[in-house]
This record gives sequence, C-alpha cells and structure tokens, in this order.
Amino acid sequence: MDKSHGIKTHGTEFALLYRSTDILVIFSTLMFCAQAYIGSIHTSVLAAALLAIVAFMLTAESVALYRSWRTASIREQVLAPLTCWIAALVVVVFWVFFSKASDQYSRVVMGSWAIATPTLLICWRLIVRQLLIRARKMGFNRRRAIIVGVTDNGIRLAKESKNNPEFGIDLVGFYDDRDLSRLELSDLPVPYKGTIEQGLKLTKKHVIDHVYIAMPMRADERIALYLKQFSDTTANTYVIPEFFVYNLIQSRLSSIGTIPTLSVHDTPFYGFNIWSKRLQDIIVSSLIILFISPVLLAVAIGVKLSSPGPIIFKQKRYGLDGRQIKVWKFRSMSTMDNGSTVKQATKNDPRVTKFGAFIRRTSLDELPQFFNVLQGRMSIVGPRPHAVAHNEQYRAIVDRYMLRHKVKPGITGLAQISGYRGETDTIEKMEKRVECDLEYIQSWSTYLDLKIIFLTIFKGFVGKTAY
Repeated sequence: MDKSHGIKTHGTEFALLYRSTDILVIFSTLMFCAQAYIGSIHTSVLAAALLAIVAFMLTAESVALYRSWRTASIREQVLAPLTCWIAALVVVVFWVFFSKASDQYSRVVMGSWAIATPTLLICWRLIVRQLLIRARKMGFNRRRAIIVGVTDNGIRLAKESKNNPEFGIDLVGFYDDRDLSRLELSDLPVPYKGTIEQGLKLTKKHVIDHVYIAMPMRADERIALYLKQFSDTTANTYVIPEFFVYNLIQSRLSSIGTIPTLSVHDTPFYGFNIWSKRLQDIIVSSLIILFISPVLLAVAIGVKLSSPGPIIFKQKRYGLDGRQIKVWKFRSMSTMDNGSTVKQATKNDPRVTKFGAFIRRTSLDELPQFFNVLQGRMSIVGPRPHAVAHNEQYRAIVDRYMLRHKVKPGITGLAQISGYRGETDTIEKMEKRVECDLEYIQSWSTYLDLKIIFLTIFKGFVGKTAY
C-alpha cells in the first residue's frame, strides 16, 4: 500500500513517562497522607485512588494533556493538569457522596490529598520545563531553520520563534525568489538572505534542520516545486498554510484511504472528549438538581399560583447538528408561542406574568433544563438554544450562524457571561452572541467549561436585557 500521503500529528516522545509519573503522584500522595495520619491504608482509600486515576486520565485525554508542550505558555501548562485534577476530584466526591461512604474517609487525609496532588503535578512539570529551557539555552536540542517566502504568515512565524527562545529554534533567515522591489524587507524579525536556490544550497550542506515553506495557497505549483527540491536534503520540511483566512472551527487532520483531509468546521467532541463532556454534564447536573430541589418546588408552586396553565413549558429548539429537541422551562408567560412565529420577550411585555418576570430576570425559569442535560439533549455549557423560528430567521442574515450547532446547546455559555444574554433586538447583538458561541467551540476545554460555570454564578444569572 502506498504510504506517501501518511500524515501524523505531533505528540511528545515522553508521553508514557508523563502518564506514569502522574499516576504515581496521584496514587503515592494519597497513600502517604493515609499512612502519615491514620497509620494504615484501607481498601476504601485504594478505591478512591484508582477512581481518581481513571477520571484524571480520561480528562487528560480530552484536554490533550500529553501532547508536546514545547511551545506552550506556563499558564497553559499549569491550568491543564489542574483542570484534570479538579475533574477527578469531582468524580471522587460524587462517588463518595452517593455511595454513602463518607464515614470511611478521613477529612484530613482527603483534604491533604486534594491540595498536595495538584501542587506536585504542577511542580514536577515546571521543573522539567525549566530543565529543558536551560538545556536549549546551553545549545542542546536546538534546531536551525530557514523560512521560504517573505509573507505575512512567514513573518508571524519568525516573530513567534524570536519572541520565544525556549522553543529551541534558531532562524537563519528568509529566502524568496521574487524581485526585491516586490518584497517588504524593512523591519523583518530575521534578515532576508537570498534566493530559494541559495537556501537550498545551504540546506544541502546539512547545516539546516527545518525548512518552513510559508507561501500563499494560490502558489500551489511553486509549493510543489519547493517540496520536490528540498526532498533532496535531510531537513524536515514544513508547509505553513494560510488556513487562518477560513476562521477554522476545531480543524482536524484525517484521511480517506491514503488521501489526507483537513476539516475546516468540526466539533471538538471526539473520542474521550465525548465521554469526558458527558460525564461532566451528568455529575454537575445531578449535584445541582439535588441541591436546588427545594427551589424547583418553590418555583413550580409560584408558577401554578400566578396564572392558569401548565408549570413546564416545552419549546421546540435546535439541538446538536440542527436536530429539533424540546427544551424545558418554567412557564413565565400567559401564552406559549411554539410555532413558525415566536416573538422574543421585550421590556414590559404584557405576556409575561409578574412572577414570570421575576424568574426570567433571575434565570430561575431555566432550571428545568438540568433535566434536559440528564436526558442528553443539552449540556451544562454550550451555545444557548434559540426557538426554531428565530433560528430560521437569523441563519439567513448572520454569517456562520448554524455552526453553533456543532455542539449540544447549553444552559449557560460564553455569550451569557460576556453580557450577551436576553433579548437580541438588533442584528449586532445576535452577531456578538454567535461570535462568542463560535469562540467557545473553537477553544473548548474542560477548564473553559469549569470557568464558565464558575463565572455564571456571578455574571450569568441576572441581566438588564433578560425580560
């Protein structure tokens, strides 16, 4: 079989070592805490450690914890394991609570474990990071590189490399065949060295490790020529495409047979990500329903006493992949629009009951949607679902509107904590909401979900435009 089109994505050569170290840290820290405080290790402690390890590993896969962190910031490298540990801790707390086994665990032991483990997980990573950076500064594990093409893309690449010496890439310069009058050579991050033929001759001397071809996509014939020419060298050759012009949404490398493909608009939920997100939804929604059950009962009574009609209003909305779902809400109006025409609530809307106005302002009308999350129709975090009539209206006038349906709709989302909640009486407001939704899909992570949930407590429940 022809393997000439095989494409692999970069990971880290030390992924197995990193996984083993994390498992050892989680397990040994709990064993140490139990032995130090209690003097023995019970079966229940072992069970908690194993459960935490499984939950941590599943979350780690969903956030790509074991990818290469060579070009990542310290903030990213700290937040990633911290997010995984918080998710694992939530699973353990959930299991202990619902198994009614809390009396088998020492609060001191579990509390010490909860604090010491993420500290160690982060510290050993930062130590390794500093050792690698120091090694590169001393000249170890560095790579000499050239950039083919004085383009915006190439200049961005050069600036990134120059501003981050810890990447270990030493750029020799730019090479380009175009006439010098057509090139913007002033203020380049690294100097212009000459023609591509000169760059090729230098590379053939085995002094260049990486060649970055940063040509515009319309120059496909020249790119093919350069790839053929540099195949006569031992340098690793990379094509830096201008895919940023397409506003990629969770792009993903895949293939059909031996033909590589790159998705432009895709969902972030594949493989472990699906299970991680679903597990998060089940755990969080179950805990919330348990804690707010008195509030649910009180609001239900208030709705029933405030006006005639059902307590729960079920409205048709678009869910994952644009499929229709029924979203539950506490009824807040005297009418229940659910057809081809649905008028958004406005300020002093006569359809809204007095009690309905209160629960809409405080988002109490949205609480039944936690049951939708348990049903699998919705997620805790995601783009807010709109009425079908509104979807059909806005998809025709708001660019990339339907891409927000690449994930399940959520009870809260990035748009809600960013202030785009409630009535969208102008196209600009809906565009801003969609912009936030697409940003969420593009940059999804478990950490981002937890951050949105946390900020919703302070920003997402009330709003001036929620009528």
